[in-house]
Amino acid sequence: MEKNNRKAWLYLLPALLFLGVFLVYPLFDVMIYSVEEGYNFASQTFFGMGKYNYAYVLRDPYFLQALKNTFILVIITVPVSTGIALLISVGLNSIRFLKEFFQTVFFLPYVTNTLAVGLVFMILFKKTPYSDGFVNLIIHALGGSSVDFIEGPYWAKMTVMCLYTIWVVMPFKILILTSALASVNPDYYKAAKVDGTKNLRIFTRITLPMISPMIFYLIITGFIGAFKAYSDVVAIFGTNLNVAGMNTIVGYVYDMLYGDSGGYPSYASAAALILFAIVLTITCINLLIRKKSVFSS
Repeated sequence: MEKNNRKAWLYLLPALLFLGVFLVYPLFDVMIYSVEEGYNFASQTFFGMGKYNYAYVLRDPYFLQALKNTFILVIITVPVSTGIALLISVGLNSIRFLKEFFQTVFFLPYVTNTLAVGLVFMILFKKTPYSDGFVNLIIHALGGSSVDFIEGPYWAKMTVMCLYTIWVVMPFKILILTSALASVNPDYYKAAKVDGTKNLRIFTRITLPMISPMIFYLIITGFIGAFKAYSDVVAIFGTNLNVAGMNTIVGYVYDMLYGDSGGYPSYASAAALILFAIVLTITCINLLIRKKSVFSS
């Protein structure tokens, strides 16, 4: 037994070394940076240790705006994308003709480069000297007035960002939920049909409980992914997100390191750890809910 244990640890050693070098060490390094006050990037010196970096970040209007944008993005896109993906998956699971074709079509956006999709969205919504954009043409046709979705009011820009995020994440959710629906034992449905159970009750009493582990998996990963949003926003609004008022927490961290206000790794580290604490808290809450609400076979 001891020999087998040694072999197991030996096999795990490369992975443990990799995690230690690229995950554990950077995490501790970020923790140290976050409490070093007055850190000078050029001379690698600082004049004290404390909580000033956290206090500065939490008072910084750019960080507060990024925090607001990120939370709005998370609260809107995660439930909406999961709900739409569930409806589409149920529809796909109920058809036989061209089922595989439609699954492929819905999955295509997932394998498309996010920057390319962002450029398409920008073309659809952006007003130019020659055109108001395709979306505004539809608004005009319905009798409305044009809106500058890229450089206009905050609600318009956030609408584009939410629509883009939902579009990008939905294919993966559809794939997972379609697989989950296909794995449900058909005997449950047959028994319910014999009892004359209505389709809505079958869906709420059989389908949803059986696929609830996958739904909660998508919700948790969706929260984590939405909190890490950055490249999606850059694809639509460009790199100067603070001017556009559309920065995210990850974008704020990047700006503190490499942007126009860059060269402040201590502030960036404090912001990164605040993001880590938020994601960890929400993940733990979701896991507690999962224990009480998710069906386990």
